[in-house]
Amino acid sequence: MRQFNALLKQPELIALNAHSREAQAAQEIWGAIAPDNLAKFSHASSIKNKQLNLCANNNAVAAKIKLFIPSLLIQLEKQGCEVTSIRVKVQVKSTPQTKPKTIKKLSTKAGTELHQLAEKLSGTALGNALARLATKAD
Repeated sequence: MRQFNALLKQPELIALNAHSREAQAAQEIWGAIAPDNLAKFSHASSIKNKQLNLCANNNAVAAKIKLFIPSLLIQLEKQGCEVTSIRVKVQVKSTPQTKPKTIKKLSTKAGTELHQLAEKLSGTALGNALARLATKAD
């Protein structure tokens, strides 16, 4: 346990912890003033020299935030934050989120009718394809 506590007192970890707290405070401020549609696609990185630094996921979000800067600065002033400017950077995520593929199934009635049609057309390419499709029914 003593070795772990000694590690926590390393200057690098102390600086990292301080930076983490600053980023968290900036994010809380951004979450309070940001419109919901922009908050999902952006985050605050820091507040330094009275400047709120934001990162947007793409150019469209960055442009939209830049349009809102005057009203955002007014909201920050009302909250008592000493921020005089907002800087927006684009920080593209490395892997886009993929939507899960939905598996579509046929109804049981459609499956039986396809199976009957596949039996009538058995031995043909269309009949074989219909037979495979009929197996995907509920």
